[in-house]
Amino acid sequence: MNKITNHMPTAELQALDAAHHMHPFTAGAELAKAGARVITSADGVMLTDSEGKTLLDAMAGLWCVNIGYGRNELAEAAARQMRELPYYNTFFMTTHVPVIALSAKLAELAPEGFNNVFYAGSGSEANDTNIRMVRHYWSAKGQPEKKIIISRKNGYHGSTLGGASLGGMIPMHQQGGLPIPDIHHIDQPNWWAEGGDMSPEDFGLERARQLEAAINHYGEDKIAAFIAEPVQGAGGVIVPPETYWPEIQRICDAHDILLIADEVICGFGRTGNWFGSTTYNIKPHIMTIAKGLSSGYAPIGGSLVCDEVADVINNAGDFNHGYTYSGHPVSAAVALENLRILEEEGIVDTVRDETAPYLKEKWEALTDHPLIGQASISGMMASVAMTPHKESRAAFKTSGALGYYCRTRCFDNGLVMRHVGDRMIISPPLVIKKDEIDTLMDRAVKSLDETYAWAKSEGHMTA
Repeated sequence: MNKITNHMPTAELQALDAAHHMHPFTAGAELAKAGARVITSADGVMLTDSEGKTLLDAMAGLWCVNIGYGRNELAEAAARQMRELPYYNTFFMTTHVPVIALSAKLAELAPEGFNNVFYAGSGSEANDTNIRMVRHYWSAKGQPEKKIIISRKNGYHGSTLGGASLGGMIPMHQQGGLPIPDIHHIDQPNWWAEGGDMSPEDFGLERARQLEAAINHYGEDKIAAFIAEPVQGAGGVIVPPETYWPEIQRICDAHDILLIADEVICGFGRTGNWFGSTTYNIKPHIMTIAKGLSSGYAPIGGSLVCDEVADVINNAGDFNHGYTYSGHPVSAAVALENLRILEEEGIVDTVRDETAPYLKEKWEALTDHPLIGQASISGMMASVAMTPHKESRAAFKTSGALGYYCRTRCFDNGLVMRHVGDRMIISPPLVIKKDEIDTLMDRAVKSLDETYAWAKSEGHMTA
């Protein structure tokens, strides 16, 4: 039975929203004309909107609701903490119990040698922290000229000035005078779109070796760090060729470059392990965390810092950096309860051993669809590339039109599936069950069928 919470009519809510609310990554006038979708409640993997329509949320919010919606334990943890200590800062030689407990738990869950965490309010803020931390680290070691950070085109590291600069999204760089100085980008490991006639293995090596070329160009004595997501998320769930990460690791080790793994999406079970770095055998110095840390129930982010880097920072005097909400007690309490649920209910193990393999089999079969050329998947994050010509891996002449149409069809069919250009992507809650995966796939296939029929009728099947 559809649930409609008592509220104003949808049209009135949309009008108020349009009048006063500026949305992220949105053309405001266009949204005001169309009217925002108003989500009123959620449970498990399902959302309910203001009209009582239910949607299977195959994006887990923004890649973050790992334990699913409606877990009262997190609400109770937040309420308890608000009554006991709703806020205190961690400046001025002060701490509190929730941040102590969360820090110890993260050190337990993180790969060996990660015993320190610096908190932020989001992944964007944490990546800003990383810029300052790696530069301060090298300065404290007597090498202040090591300032340059190398990142990747089409990577995503947040939308603050620092985070957006680290990211390689051109539309973001076109607004606000980005990137900031001493951040440079190399090409992404997207074989489907950019591999040409190369094999995936050779392409992975070529893209990784662009890092070495950049180091040689700018000088090893000028490079502070390389940052990348284990799997590019917002860039379209780009799973790198198997040769890519081992070569990146070799290059960083050989040239004394700090390696930052942005685990904001990949962390806390998304790839079938606690961290994407484990899945891809990456040995970073810093891991950016957020999203799944609290399953989105409260804002929190941070930088997990290896002992080698933390020891230098901690022994170099004041690190003049931090946020009002660094280690916020309510967010820390919520995150701690979220981690307890993930661990005690064996959710990460279930993803790795049961549900992710089940999704993988069904997802990869989408390459049989006449519209789909590639199906990529890593744990509970996946994408399909739509193409007018599979053999040549061609792009559509009307770039992005099919993706946008397919996203609309998904919503109409009760499915939240995102598009990045003409790639369709999913990242469902980690608690999704096999019968819910079946529902997801049925709705996805229906939406792809409708998109294919529309593309043919409108003449869009043109390379």
